[in-house]
Amino acid sequence: MKDKPVKISTEQRLPTGPQSKPAMTRGERNVDAIKLLKADHREVAELIEEFEEADHDEKAGLARQICTALTVHAQIEEEILYPEAREALDEEDRELVNEADVEHASVKQLVAEIEAASPDDEHFDARVKVVGEYVRHHVKEEEKELFRKLEDTDLDLDEIGARLAARKAELMAQQPGEAPAAH
Repeated sequence: MKDKPVKISTEQRLPTGPQSKPAMTRGERNVDAIKLLKADHREVAELIEEFEEADHDEKAGLARQICTALTVHAQIEEEILYPEAREALDEEDRELVNEADVEHASVKQLVAEIEAASPDDEHFDARVKVVGEYVRHHVKEEEKELFRKLEDTDLDLDEIGARLAARKAELMAQQPGEAPAAH
């Protein structure tokens, strides 16, 4: 059964104190972390498909969108989800988080290479294609293994989802030339 897209508000609220978290907007409450992350996965997959079918003039913009989406997604997972997962999972299952960290490092390296290149670079398309392959592999493992394990823990996935959504909105608002997108 396919999950329906999750609508996420990216409305930004400023913290009220030095240690405060950003206030949650109405649309950020009760957002299951796994549904939010799966929606991110689908968004990147769609952007990669668009890139593969795009003409030369469209590729730079699509590559920038892919890189931004991957950068923000990796950061929210690494800052919020993975530490929670490490606490909730047993020692054997924590290896799934370690593998995800290593996969993120590989994707980040390719993202940096894509961001430093232009569509005229003879390896530009190949880099985007390979990042797509890495992402498909990572998504498959994360959704079929890690997320399923997390669903069997006592983690409050709605609370984590709200934190992920708030941090994502904050990071998207910081992206140069990127307007926060509602998902």
